[in-house]
Amino acid sequence: MTKLYAISLSALVALLFFALPMTASAQQSVPLQYFRPIDQRGIDVFEPTKQDSVGYDGFELYWGAAFTQQFQGLTQSNEADPVMEDGVDVNALPELGAGFNLATANLYLGAQLADGIRVNLTTYLSSRHHPEAWVKGGYIQVDKLPMIQSQALDNLMEVITLKVGHFEINYGDGHFRRSDNGNALYNPFVGNYIVDAFTTEIGGEVYVQKNGLLGMVGITGGEIRGAVTRPDDRAPSFYGKVGIDRQINDALRVRLTGSAYTTSASLNNTLHSGDRAGSRYYDVIGGGDWSGRVRDGIRNEKTAFMVNPFVQFAGVEVFGLLEWAEGNSSDGAPTRSWNQYAVEVLYRFLDDDVYVGGRYNVADGELFTNDVEVSVDRIQIGGGWFATPNLLVKAEYIQQNYNDYPSANLFHEGTFDGFMIEGVLTF
Repeated sequence: MTKLYAISLSALVALLFFALPMTASAQQSVPLQYFRPIDQRGIDVFEPTKQDSVGYDGFELYWGAAFTQQFQGLTQSNEADPVMEDGVDVNALPELGAGFNLATANLYLGAQLADGIRVNLTTYLSSRHHPEAWVKGGYIQVDKLPMIQSQALDNLMEVITLKVGHFEINYGDGHFRRSDNGNALYNPFVGNYIVDAFTTEIGGEVYVQKNGLLGMVGITGGEIRGAVTRPDDRAPSFYGKVGIDRQINDALRVRLTGSAYTTSASLNNTLHSGDRAGSRYYDVIGGGDWSGRVRDGIRNEKTAFMVNPFVQFAGVEVFGLLEWAEGNSSDGAPTRSWNQYAVEVLYRFLDDDVYVGGRYNVADGELFTNDVEVSVDRIQIGGGWFATPNLLVKAEYIQQNYNDYPSANLFHEGTFDGFMIEGVLTF
């Protein structure tokens, strides 16, 4: 194991020194309007605003990519009672060693079709959950309507944005700061939140933005896939967001948003289980592609709320997450609820190229197999270095604990901890 650590650190040092000659001047131009760059310029960007610095110069085609690789050094333990199946204790945890996880990759394709109209397509080339390439989603975004000659309509579109397709829905602000398969550049840490509010659904969103004020309403089919069968068992999802995002002065930025999501019926709602790429913490308690996360099991009728404060002052950055979700697993099943809280504090310095910080995250709720109240808490401490605007290297120490699970449950007194090193390359 010591040799593996030495090899990993040597490779990391070599990578960083190789990247040092590259500077911010090597940044590629962004040909798309109202677009979040996938390099360092996209840090702390939420919804693209109506202020855009990219002039329209005819049709533009954009290709991009993101690659991420981790070196994992985690250990795990539990105190669950033995449960024997075919002579094997299924509650016994395997020993974990240090090593490299599967590299993940995204491919981006965008096109500027007209002034204020663009399309986007994201493909997962390699992910933990799928061995083959597959499409995450795609959408069209409309910020202007150049085909209609109307000054009144032009004035209206100065504050309105339309988004239609199969896309990552805008519920909460946490999804703007998470790792999305191969693109882990926006996430200051390695893992996402314990309960990961992220999904792709088919529908549309309408935004109104003016003077730092934000309003959004959306409607989708309520599931990750389109379907026309069993219509009585399905219903649309309705969701929205309101907030304010103000740059008070050169040093102070303040943002506060509230989001709501509801659906009255679904065969497989995935608001908190829609990440088909998988977790960053491989083979920890529970195994499977989403090890280390809690999937709340609320997949039929569901209502959820999230509040996100965000403050930047000089180099200090604070982001918070408060969430509540309620619903059931199937028609007629008992209603359950889950709560989640998180706070992260970062300090960015050396022209924002280096940061250190920590995140505390806790989720609690009811198991669907019985009425037991359980909780999971996590501490992440780490930092990162933008060796170039396209290359981020970060490391974290993580400890996660499972509390109050029944003695016969695999997660009883479960814990895992250790370190993660991650490299992210985007262009």
